[in-house]
Amino acid sequence: MKISNVIISGTGCYIPKNVVTNQDFAKNNFFDENGQAFDASHDEIAEKFKAITGIEERRYVDDSLVASDIGAIASRLAIEDSGVDPETIDQIIVAHNFGDVKPNTIQTDILPSLASRIKQELGIKNPACVAYDVLFGCPGWIQGVIQANAYIQSGMAKKCLVVATETLSRVLDMNDRDSMIFADGAGACIVEIAEGEKQEGIIGMEVGTWTEEEACYLYLGKSNTIESDPNVRYIKMHGRKIYEFALNKVPQAMKSCLDKAGVDIHDVNKILIHQANEKMDREIIKRLFRLYKERNIPEDIMPMSIHKLGNSSVATVPTLLDQIRKGTSEEQHEFHKGDLILLASVGAGMNVNAVLYRY
Repeated sequence: MKISNVIISGTGCYIPKNVVTNQDFAKNNFFDENGQAFDASHDEIAEKFKAITGIEERRYVDDSLVASDIGAIASRLAIEDSGVDPETIDQIIVAHNFGDVKPNTIQTDILPSLASRIKQELGIKNPACVAYDVLFGCPGWIQGVIQANAYIQSGMAKKCLVVATETLSRVLDMNDRDSMIFADGAGACIVEIAEGEKQEGIIGMEVGTWTEEEACYLYLGKSNTIESDPNVRYIKMHGRKIYEFALNKVPQAMKSCLDKAGVDIHDVNKILIHQANEKMDREIIKRLFRLYKERNIPEDIMPMSIHKLGNSSVATVPTLLDQIRKGTSEEQHEFHKGDLILLASVGAGMNVNAVLYRY
């Protein structure tokens, strides 16, 4: 008996060429949210930053590129990898947070949608290919995959292109230490229905939004410098609150995803979690395993890319997925047929989601 599965048949990513090291921030003057300069030297700030986040480098796009450009590049690679005819794609779902931001403008541009721009760039003429954006914080790409699955399961679509693209370097307050966290990048995948002998592809999911107190943990705010224009706003975050929220909510969501699929944590082969903060991500995995009364965590279960690529928001998970599939990640990880892969993310909203995927 044939089983209808929803699978990821192809992936692609775009990693910008411009490498920005922690030392490149030495010229910046950092202030706290009250406009007071920090007493610590840059070396002290950079050393503490690396110890907490794990970030040594990050990537920024060239001035000639915007988010829709790099999203289209990643999309072409995913389409090529899957072998699908672009004209047969039913939906293009694009996750981002700030749209196309041109250099030195710090103005969000989402008219038309990035999905429409990417569809045009790909040269897809079919009007039945519906293109739209998803604004869901850092979990946006995983949410796009969840939406693609829902449309395919309902019979309303057979093939979807899910894209994540972000140029956070264009919305940073360079007088805020948190600016060192963020990066640029894009990832994409083709999600489609496939007949098989065994269950594979997407087999479980979980998603939630917390807004009572948490809605503005990530927000747009003025620069940390006193003399800054209050009408010009940059990405800001309440780091401690986000950290505590993630440690409490993400492990629970991951366990709920596994429980709904009838899978035990010991059967999971890889966990691809949003690359926000290495210390936070490792603690999330510890807490997930503790929910199963387990303290022995496999050393190779959680691939990381944050050390060299930083936090590119929606793009971290699909970029990592593509690198492992194609053997281009710095760490030596690989997927095998039948592997269970848990994808999870947390971000502005505050939103949390997880998907369980059988490779």
